[in-house]
Amino acid sequence: METTRKLDPVTFEVLKNGFVNLVDQMAEQMLRTCYSFVIYNRDFSCALCDADGNTIMQGTQDISVHVGTLHLTAKAVLEDFGDDIHPGDVFLVNDPYRGGTHFSDTRVIYPVFHEQRLIALMQTNGHWADVGGSNPGSFDVTAKEHYGEGMRIPPVRIFSKGHYLKDVVNIIVKNMRLPEERLGDLRSQVEAAKVGEVQLQAMIRKYGVETVLEAFSEVQNYVERLTRAKVKTLPKGTWETVDYIDMDPEVGDGLIPIRVKMTITDDEILYDLSGSHPYISCFLNAGFGSALSGTYAGTKTFFPEIPLNSGFYRVVKTHLPENSVVNAPSPVAVSGYCSGSFEKIMNACFELWSNIMPERALACSFNLEYLLIGGYDTRNGARDYFMWYDWMAGGHGGRIDRDGANTTSPVFGVGLSVQPCEGQERLSPVLTTKHEIITDSAGPGKYRGGCGVEKGGELTQIDGTVMSYCCDRSRSITWGIMGGLPSIPQGAILNPGKDSEQFLGTIFSNVSLQKGDTFTRPAAGGGGLGDPLERDMYAVLEDVIDEYVSIERARKDYGVIIHEIDRELDQFEINYEATQNERDYIRHNRKNWFNEAPEEVARLYRAGEINQMDVIRKYGVIMDYTSNSVLPISTAQYRESMVNRTVAYW
Repeated sequence: METTRKLDPVTFEVLKNGFVNLVDQMAEQMLRTCYSFVIYNRDFSCALCDADGNTIMQGTQDISVHVGTLHLTAKAVLEDFGDDIHPGDVFLVNDPYRGGTHFSDTRVIYPVFHEQRLIALMQTNGHWADVGGSNPGSFDVTAKEHYGEGMRIPPVRIFSKGHYLKDVVNIIVKNMRLPEERLGDLRSQVEAAKVGEVQLQAMIRKYGVETVLEAFSEVQNYVERLTRAKVKTLPKGTWETVDYIDMDPEVGDGLIPIRVKMTITDDEILYDLSGSHPYISCFLNAGFGSALSGTYAGTKTFFPEIPLNSGFYRVVKTHLPENSVVNAPSPVAVSGYCSGSFEKIMNACFELWSNIMPERALACSFNLEYLLIGGYDTRNGARDYFMWYDWMAGGHGGRIDRDGANTTSPVFGVGLSVQPCEGQERLSPVLTTKHEIITDSAGPGKYRGGCGVEKGGELTQIDGTVMSYCCDRSRSITWGIMGGLPSIPQGAILNPGKDSEQFLGTIFSNVSLQKGDTFTRPAAGGGGLGDPLERDMYAVLEDVIDEYVSIERARKDYGVIIHEIDRELDQFEINYEATQNERDYIRHNRKNWFNEAPEEVARLYRAGEINQMDVIRKYGVIMDYTSNSVLPISTAQYRESMVNRTVAYW
């Protein structure tokens, strides 16, 4: 590690913060000039990289998985083009097998020169709402190989010495739905990169090129020094855990393990994901770049005071076994990595770091999900193609001294905005029918998880329209830690409450829709932290008043007996003696409930004697709710997980 510092502290701080401002100004340009509603709601990131492709600085609201991969795609451009890079060149890449994430995350790489010398690379990365493939939105759960997932773009030149290569760009966007929108986003990203160049050249004029380049080096060394110094204060050793993807669709029953082993040495953090499952037959696999970023993002969550650049990456090392669900090779499908392997790696890291830094402990958070509807909008007599591309907020995990955050963007990218329903309805023939907090969705604990959200919609004037869904945790349900309980399953329902009601699950593609069809889906809450029986009974009462917890679940999950006097006036009372008796009863019996025969639990559920939350939280049983049958392998795996994370702390 370089320790010699050539810049005085004032100049260093001014330039370091100037780099942050530079990247944020790029982001502001993208936000105000993009064409697609997806990017407008902040599914994008920007970065300043040095001439070797190393990340110098990220923005303040960037998507976590993007940031951890932007240096890889910058290096891919340098590797492919070498000395054949000139002033006025611009490159495009979205290849997940060359350090990208999935095909929708399309990156513009803009080289910056000073007196014919390459000094930096500006990078803008936006999630394009469609990049082709077999399904609108480019998420196809049935795709085993990437050929059905959209246009794969290796590093390719789209401007040559300032000349726009229209033919190259056209062959790309004409293979995508809404090509004019794609062109608009591309132009937005190029112009945003130019904003970064203008800002950097202004710094060079003021401070000199050598001073700015020295700051590039020193800001990485600074982050490396801070990170190593922090690691030296931590306990040394090895910790292990496992999280799961719901299933391999070709296999059915059986959770897909992602095993994370972390070792802290004197001044480095080493991750080893050996033992993770081989890649599976759907798009929930991760490529190398996105899985690597999962360890970066999971670690960085516990180091909020340290900036993130390539200096951080020198300290955090990761081994990802080849041909696995965390390092799938081309052409294995990986477009659903974000709902699959990536967030499982992040949450596994949260659990490991919660043991090492309990003052920042955090239980599992809800799973990122995307619902995509594409077809023809026939409002006003037109027949224009539309893309309704939605994600939801949900609950984050309970924390060591407070409840988890309610209705928050996913850990995948907390800078994401919740898309405004009014904007969606103006752009697409999809009417939002509900968007509300789900009572009892928070995982119970001494500190409960944050609450989840349910969102429903109705299709109005449509033709030739289909729906796809990218999600998970209908079986690997959002878990608690240190004695906390899980949240609720995720999954979409078509035509709820109608004779044609159908539970579609968490991954499906190309479901045909007709005018008047309705849908709904929940985003789960976060897992609980700590024994729910230790939760302050008045905190449970407040949750009942706020309708975060029902009176029934207050009794079943927390052992608190509450009587309603007048809900309109928020008048309730706790029965203290009954609460003490109920808590004693639960405490005496709850370990035995986890030994109940799963088939008996399913029988009680089918008979209406217990509900879904009882099945999950009381008995730890995983069921297929399309057939109401037990999944024995998944149940055994999930029970083992709950025993380690929950029962062991009772």
